[in-house]
Amino acid sequence: MRLALYEPDIPQNTGALLRLAACFAVEVDLIEPCGFLLDDRRLRRAVLDYAAAASVRRHVSWDRFVADRDPGSRLVLLTTGGSIALHDFTFAAGDTLLLGRESAGVPDEVHRTASARVVIPLAPGMRSLNVALAGAIALAEALRQTGGLPPR
Repeated sequence: MRLALYEPDIPQNTGALLRLAACFAVEVDLIEPCGFLLDDRRLRRAVLDYAAAASVRRHVSWDRFVADRDPGSRLVLLTTGGSIALHDFTFAAGDTLLLGRESAGVPDEVHRTASARVVIPLAPGMRSLNVALAGAIALAEALRQTGGLPPR
C-alpha cells in the first residue's frame, strides 16, 4: 500500500499525511511541484519528529511519477467525483491511494489514469473533507481490508 500526494499546496496537510504514513509504515509518493518549500516550518510542525520515519519518494512531475511507479499497483483516486463509495470498494495490498491538491483536486488526465475513482460518502449538503482527513479515513479502510494495519 502506498499514499501519493498530487501537487499538495498546504504544508500542514502534507505534514499530517507524512506523519500518518510513518505511523502506518506506508510509503509516500510526493508528486511535485508543491505549493510550498519542503523545509517550510508549517510542514515541520505538523510532521513533528515522525519525518525521519516517513519513507518519501519525490517525483518532479506527474509524468515522472507515472514513469517511475510500479505498473502492477492500481492507482486509486480519492475524489468527490468518485463513482464508487469507499465502503463498497475492494482494496488490494499493492494499491496506491492518490490524493489531489487541496485547491483544485487533479486534472482530467489524472482522472483518466486512475484505475478507480473512490468517494467518501458525506452527509447531504457537505462538499468535501480536508485532504488529510480523507487520506486518513481511506488509508485506514484500505489497510483494514488488506490486513495491513500494524499489530497492536
